[in-house]
Amino acid sequence: MNLQNVKTSILVFLLSLGFVFSCKKDDNSPTSNTPSTIQATIQSNVQSGTWRITKFFDSGMDETSHFTGYNFTFNSASVLNATNGMNNYNGTWSITDSNSNDDSQDDLNFNIYFNLTNDFLDLNDDWDFVSQTSTKIELIDSSGGNGGTDYLTFERN
Repeated sequence: MNLQNVKTSILVFLLSLGFVFSCKKDDNSPTSNTPSTIQATIQSNVQSGTWRITKFFDSGMDETSHFTGYNFTFNSASVLNATNGMNNYNGTWSITDSNSNDDSQDDLNFNIYFNLTNDFLDLNDDWDFVSQTSTKIELIDSSGGNGGTDYLTFERN
C-alpha cells in the first residue's frame, strides 16, 4: 500500500466518522417511548372493546370475584361504564402524567373513580402501571394509609 492510498483511507475514515457524529437526534421530536405517546397508545387501547377484571387484590385479599360478570367500557369522554346486565354503574377514568419533567413511563397513572359506596369504591385510585398491552393492563397501588399493596388487572373481552 503506498502513501497516497493510506492518506485516502484515513481521509475517508475521518469523513465517515464526522458524518456519524454530525447526525443528531432531534430531542424535540416525539418518539414511541415518550410518556405522551405511551399515554395516547394506552388510551386508544382501552377505548377499544370491553374489558373485565381478572385480578383484584385489595391489601392482600383476593376480591376479584366481586367483579365477576362485569364488563367495563372506557369511553372517549372519560366515562367509565361497568355493567353485568342487571347493574349499570358509571364512573370516570383518565390517564395522567404525574411528572412532565422527565421521560419516564413510571409517571403515568391510570385514574379510576366511581361515586359509589359498594365494591366499586375499592377501585377508586390513581393506579401505577406494571405492564400494558392492547389486551391486558396490569396496575398496582401502594397505599400510604394501611401500607398495603393493591393489584388490579383488566383484560379485553
